[in-house]
Amino acid sequence: MAKRHPEAHSIPALSLQKGPNNLITDVAGVTVGHCTLDTELYKTGVTVIMPCPNNPFHHKLPAGVFVLNGFGKTLGLMQLAELGVLETPIALTSTLNVGLVHDALVGYMVERCALEGTEVVSVNPIVCECCDGKLSRIQDRPVREEHVRAAIAAAGAEFAQGDAGAGKGTICHGLKGGIGSASRVMEIDGRRYTLGMLVHTNHGILRDLTVGGRPIGAQLAERLDAGQCDKGSVIAVFATDLPLDGRQLRRVAARVSVGLARLGSYIGQGSGELFLGFSTANPYDPRTEGAIRAGELFSDDRLDLPFRAAAACAEEAVLHSMLYARSVTGYRGDRVEALGCLWQPE
Repeated sequence: MAKRHPEAHSIPALSLQKGPNNLITDVAGVTVGHCTLDTELYKTGVTVIMPCPNNPFHHKLPAGVFVLNGFGKTLGLMQLAELGVLETPIALTSTLNVGLVHDALVGYMVERCALEGTEVVSVNPIVCECCDGKLSRIQDRPVREEHVRAAIAAAGAEFAQGDAGAGKGTICHGLKGGIGSASRVMEIDGRRYTLGMLVHTNHGILRDLTVGGRPIGAQLAERLDAGQCDKGSVIAVFATDLPLDGRQLRRVAARVSVGLARLGSYIGQGSGELFLGFSTANPYDPRTEGAIRAGELFSDDRLDLPFRAAAACAEEAVLHSMLYARSVTGYRGDRVEALGCLWQPE
């Protein structure tokens, strides 16, 4: 169960109501699971986002990706950008574990499809990464297939934030980062829709950290030696039940940058900012669909609301990744302090 933090006033809702749990899983059908490796040598893990309760290979969802700064080692994003379709879970892990996690997802999908009578000859798993090499002996590539399977098995509507799963060893604005999440509810033509986001944070420098317009990082930087070079990454994944297509989802994903900027990120040269999103509306099963597919499509003229929701979720989710995290000491004795030990939201 997710530990609750007194975050109610940490970030304004920007005129949008927060979801019931303020998590990506407020979007019906979406679940998240972690497997965390926390040993003397390893501060790492894997986080898996399950986009729907169905087999995603037979329940393909519209998806889009926006690469703000492409300093990252991901798998699957090129095909997702080209076809606008998500067909597997989304896994987050450490940089040198991308290949092993990808292989584990291939095995999982082949087995799951075989149980439903489908022989898989091609599948496009999505794996994204942040480098946790300061705190974890990353060269050993400790995240294995059993850890990916454990994260999938653990997936649920509630999940830990902060230094959990893929976020165990990551650093955000010079302080302990990790996994964060938030959601917003949108009222459109008498119906309620939700946009929820999960971030994996490993970016920014301390002196730039700004919360609610207050430059708290400049004060903290006087007390801590947290480095002055932005050489990390941030992965943002959002889900929504709005009927958006791949092109629209890419445009919404681009607004994650607004949330990062509000917290003081300037998107460093050595940082990878990769954002992707999917819609649970308009799924299709390629085994049964004809040449023409029916479905709803949201009007471009009304996209300002999901743009605003994405910006608000990104800002708050990044802050949550820091507020929920604990201080962590790495395998070489490096200690990274948690924001919650140094500052509390008013």
